[in-house]
Amino acid sequence: MDSPRGAAVKAEDFGLKGPRGWVFRGVGIDAAPGSLIAVEGPSGSGRTCLLLALTGRMKPTEGHAEVAGHRLPKHMGAVRRVAALGPVPGVNELDQSLTVAEQLREGALLQRRYEGPVRALLRPRAERRASTATRIEEALAAVGLDLATLPKGPRTSVRDLERLESVRLSVAIALLGDPRLLALDDLDLKLSDAERAEAWALLRSIAARGTTVLATCSEAPEDATVLRTGTPAETAAPAAEPEPEAAPEPEPEAEAEPEPEAEPEAEPEADDADGTSTDTDDTDEDDTNTKGADDALSEARRA
Repeated sequence: MDSPRGAAVKAEDFGLKGPRGWVFRGVGIDAAPGSLIAVEGPSGSGRTCLLLALTGRMKPTEGHAEVAGHRLPKHMGAVRRVAALGPVPGVNELDQSLTVAEQLREGALLQRRYEGPVRALLRPRAERRASTATRIEEALAAVGLDLATLPKGPRTSVRDLERLESVRLSVAIALLGDPRLLALDDLDLKLSDAERAEAWALLRSIAARGTTVLATCSEAPEDATVLRTGTPAETAAPAAEPEPEAAPEPEPEAEAEPEPEAEPEAEPEADDADGTSTDTDDTDEDDTNTKGADDALSEARRA
């Protein structure tokens, strides 16, 4: 059973195949509500796609998963309603042109418009404003972001925030909708060791409140439930290795049989000025070898 706040996350033989092959495959997990889940792996290993698939933003190819009792890929819409995205580059980034206060108001407005109950839109404007202000204060307190400590307070531009401050702001906006699953990408990107420790401490505090947290990283903490993604297989190099063996094949085509015939032609060698036959043979052999090498390179490129 899920807690009122957190969501259980389960997966079995979970996989996603893209145009260039498998992005991830054979993923299995059984995490209780309120767990801290770390997807560990190098950049390009499919960790972001796995995060998006587990939050209902990307359709898997094989296997199945279950988030808060909603089965994937059948109920992706239901999973999206209970899972919120923190910072995910290229998907859910902060608007660098806004101030911190504007970014928070925009996040609250979008949450109320698209994720909140319809009856909330019917309440008086003053009541809605008071409710929004309360939710923003609670979210900022949960992530440990004090706007008064920023260079220009709430009017500080988002582009002027430090990396860890941006993470805290993104998480605060995600928490406005009171999600059961919070997902973040590249948590430890551009963070010092001390800042990385602070970031994980932040996620532990959110998980302790009951919200399940899913974060991708290059190195997971010891107390997290870890999913590891591997480096994508490189197929170009193995395909090109056999080709150099095929390159010498044009040489036998020149064969040694014409060489004995070249001995009688040695008589004209004294007449260097008329040595067109010798030059022609050398040119033919060079052309044949060059063509063979070009064919081998072409085959390697095609492979």
